[in-house]
Amino acid sequence: MMIFRIHARCLATMFVALLLANCAHQKPVAPISKDGKPINPHPVGTYDYFKAEPSYPKTYNVWTNQELLSRTNPNNSHIRIDLATQRGFLMNGEEVAIDYPICSGIKSRPTPTGTFYILEKVVDKRSNRYGIYYDASGNVTNSNADAILDPLPEGGRFEGAKMHNWMRLTQDGVGHHIGPVRRYPASHACVRGPAKTIPIVYEKVKEGTCVIIE
Repeated sequence: MMIFRIHARCLATMFVALLLANCAHQKPVAPISKDGKPINPHPVGTYDYFKAEPSYPKTYNVWTNQELLSRTNPNNSHIRIDLATQRGFLMNGEEVAIDYPICSGIKSRPTPTGTFYILEKVVDKRSNRYGIYYDASGNVTNSNADAILDPLPEGGRFEGAKMHNWMRLTQDGVGHHIGPVRRYPASHACVRGPAKTIPIVYEKVKEGTCVIIE
């Protein structure tokens, strides 16, 4: 009888432990509205609210902590780039000052990962490799030309693509700059960002600022 009680207690303990383990691995259920849509449980305007929206991270929207941004400067900032979510983050310590969409390199020209430091800052920069080919009459012959691989038409000219607010990350031409932002990798390895956001990021960093790409 005593052995049976001990076994019963053991089984009960194991059942409770198993139940708790299963509960620990379950994701919390988001509240649902009357029309069956999930309700964002966080206060409107907070970063938690922004990230909990169904459209994140594919949204083109930018989130800014204005108070933190006002205290962010080239001496306390760094940049994080998340290739999986295609989002960029201007950081002040461990806090996010700005969360913005980015566009990284395509599979054949991937954006390198690792820890980098801004090597150069140029407001008005043009690519010396990618851009537009014009023929001798001024007509566009190639709107996505590679000056190294594509032959230039006889008598034609090359116009490098605009890369304003250029922040160089590598010696072989990878940088962070203003450019067309898709919600998927579409660049030639550079990290593009929105025209309204990158100038702010540019002013908050300096040559030597750390940029982490992962």
